[in-house]
Parts: sequence; C-alpha cells; structure tokens
Amino acid sequence: MSAVTTRSSASSPENVPPVPDRVGLSVTVRNGLQLTWRSIVKLRTNPEEVLGLMLQPIMFVTLFVFVFGQAMMGDWQTYRDFLMPGIIAQSVIFATMGTGFTLSQDVEKGIFDRFRSLPIARSAPLIGAVLGDLVRYAITVVMVLLVGLAIGFRPDGGAVGVVVAGALILVFAFALCWMSAFVGMLARTPMAVQSFAMILLFPLTFGSSAFVAPDDMPGWLAPIAANNPVTHVVDAMRGLMLGGDVTGPVTWTLVWAFVITAVFFPLAVWAYRRRT
Repeated sequence: MSAVTTRSSASSPENVPPVPDRVGLSVTVRNGLQLTWRSIVKLRTNPEEVLGLMLQPIMFVTLFVFVFGQAMMGDWQTYRDFLMPGIIAQSVIFATMGTGFTLSQDVEKGIFDRFRSLPIARSAPLIGAVLGDLVRYAITVVMVLLVGLAIGFRPDGGAVGVVVAGALILVFAFALCWMSAFVGMLARTPMAVQSFAMILLFPLTFGSSAFVAPDDMPGWLAPIAANNPVTHVVDAMRGLMLGGDVTGPVTWTLVWAFVITAVFFPLAVWAYRRRT
C-alpha cells in the first residue's frame, strides 16, 4: 500500500521529499523493519552493551541462587530450579527500561527531528526501536539459560519447552516495551525515564511469583501477587520448562500482552508526535 496523503510546505527545500501524514500498513511495516536494522547495527558497534547483557545474568543468578537459596528452600539446588524461570523473566522485564531510556536519548540528540523530516510512517522509529530491543532481550534469555545450565539446571520440558518459554517472555516484553516507550516520550530526561521505569517495574517483578510463591506471602499480598501479570508469565514459563499447568498461565500472559500493547502502543505514538 502507498501513502494516502502527503504534507508539503512552500518553504521546504525542493530536494526534500514530502512527509506522509498517513501511510498504509505495508509501508509502516517496511519502515519499521528498516529502523529495526539501525537499532541492531547500533548493538553490533557497541560491545560494551553486549558485555553488560552477558554479565548481568551471571550476577543475578549467582546472587539469588547462592545467597538466598539455602534460606528460601533449604538447599540452593531446589531454589535454583524454582528460580530460573523467574530470573529469566526479571532480567528481560528490567531490560525493557532501556527502550524508553534510549528513545529519550535519541530525542535529546535530535535524531528524531531527522526522522520527522523523512517520508516514513510516524510510528516507524518507535517500532524499529522496540523490535531492535527484542534482539537484546533474546541475548539476555540465552545468557541466563547458559548460566543456569552451568550450575546444574536441567529443565524437564526439554528444548521445546525452553524455546516456547523464551518466546513467551519475549512476547510479554514486546508489550512492556510500549509502556517503556510511552514513559520515555513523557519524561524530560533519560534519567527521569529510568527512575519512573524502576518505580513501575520493581513492584511488578518482586511482587510476583518470580522469587517466592504467593502462598508464602502475607495474606493481603498473596491475592495481589497471584493476579500480577508477571506471575502469569512466570508460572507459564515454569510450566513449560519444569512441567505443570500451562493453559491458564499462557492464556493470561497472552491476554495481558494484548491489553498492554493495545493501551500503550497508541499512547506511545501520541506521546512521540507530541514530543517531536
């Protein structure tokens, strides 16, 4: 599909193409994938970021398994098996903060002013940033699994269960990226984005079944944790990786991902247009 309408200005240079107000779905997808490649290339040329994606999972797994494992379940091996799906989910969910942070940095540097002058879909820069970040999250999932395997984690669900669980957390992370992008477009500085994102994501993650079963929490907190969207995704991953019920948790995870995307995707695009 091609552009429906275009906006031009008499004061614009003749060699600058008109900027479309509305474009079709195929054009939006193509523009988004083009900017996704830009995001991936940035990762390839920034080895320090890749190193951070590799070291953070090692730190999280080591601290939680060996520091808290004995106290939580009597031996660290039992807690390791319970914890691994939660650690994967936590690592990826925390990584979604980077979407809003990076977008805010790009706005400050003026990169989005250039995007605004190009004949591309208005949502393409956001789509490119989010899809590019999914590559980072996939690296995080692989690194956490490798660390877990190194300390003896052996998922009963086999390779299929692990792959499906990894895909499920990436779908959920895709939804959270739009919330992060919305915050990134509203907050005035990258540091403010990080502060707001931590306020949102810490209660979601630590108030879930990622580290402690809801039944072991105080009475007032248990029902909140049981209905936390992060609890649904972690329970789904445990079922897929270790065995157990998956139908309910997977269904709820997909519902939450759809609702979060449906709410925050248009909000992120609106905030982006308003900001730029």
